[in-house]
Amino acid sequence: MLQSAVRWLVMGLALGSLGYYLLAMLSALRFFRTRPTLPADFTPPVSILKPVKGLDREAYENYASFCHQDYPEFEILFSVRQESDPVIPILEKVMRDFPDRRIRLLVGAVPLGPNNKVTQLVRLVREARYDILVMSDSDSRVGPGYVRAVVAPFRDPKVGAVTCLYRGLTDESLPSQMESLGITSDFDAGVLAAWALGGVDFTLGTTMATTRRQLAEIGGLEALVDHCTEDYELGHRIAALGYRVELTPYPVYTVFPTQTLRECFAHQVRWALTFRHAAPWKHFGLLFTHGQPWALAAAVAAPSGWISAAYLTGYVVLRGAMAWTVGVWGVGDPLLRRKMWLVPLCDAFAFVVWVTSFFSRRIIWRGSEYYIRDKRLVPAESRRARG
Repeated sequence: MLQSAVRWLVMGLALGSLGYYLLAMLSALRFFRTRPTLPADFTPPVSILKPVKGLDREAYENYASFCHQDYPEFEILFSVRQESDPVIPILEKVMRDFPDRRIRLLVGAVPLGPNNKVTQLVRLVREARYDILVMSDSDSRVGPGYVRAVVAPFRDPKVGAVTCLYRGLTDESLPSQMESLGITSDFDAGVLAAWALGGVDFTLGTTMATTRRQLAEIGGLEALVDHCTEDYELGHRIAALGYRVELTPYPVYTVFPTQTLRECFAHQVRWALTFRHAAPWKHFGLLFTHGQPWALAAAVAAPSGWISAAYLTGYVVLRGAMAWTVGVWGVGDPLLRRKMWLVPLCDAFAFVVWVTSFFSRRIIWRGSEYYIRDKRLVPAESRRARG
């Protein structure tokens, strides 16, 4: 009797994961069919804030993309921690190549906490001229309509923050391609499902746009200098005040580095581990979005061959349909269009990453080692000293 109960439980949960694929598809259809018209008469000045450390792949092209904005008034502020940073010559070239743009480079920042990115952002916010602040990761690349699309939602005073979906630009290495495909075929689908079920209450590192007023109301970025997921926490705190976090249908690119499979795995585990600490119940709930292991378990537990085949076929068809609807049709990822056949491999990889995230508290971030405790980063040196 117990064996029969377990069998039907597994088969039911497998149906739930297939239902998630349907939800994500319907969410994408609803989201991308309602692309808003961008108002021509709402173009307040904007400060674009870019904390930088080290050389990302195609760094010049990434930074130059922010200089090509079709927008009347904006400034770009870059920040690096040290004068010896190898990215400085690249930033100086950008400044020379775009003399008509208002670009500033700030070097050095008073350490405020273990999250160096937030430490740099605190200084950038203080130095920025304008009230609307658009922050993004250094490996982001955007099109000329990016600023206009991100700023447009702020016309509604109920909007407190804006963020964007993203897709990847990779070299020909398989690990980088798998990471990129995981974003557009899986991660973006989860964001859209959250949007459909009640709205997003977080921002993503590729775009964290807000205003000085909202920052002041959450205690400024200074309140996040020791957090492991400043992007998630920023949107979450703004949403907790009753403001809406707007998700725009304007996707941006993340330029993934050339990496080995081991490096890719470590990167993905870091993401999963920080999310587990930022939103533990949401992270656990991802178990029910992993359709591949559930379909395989249901195929083994099914009482007949045709039911086993139905589960496996359902996974292949619905997973492929979700990936195409979200990643190819919605986000417009050309890599996913060409490499759909890699999606099952990406799913297996993602499930191993998810499981691994429950067995570690240590991360390597930008060359430094940290532990995570209560959503906060603890430098490994500090922990060893206390021990």
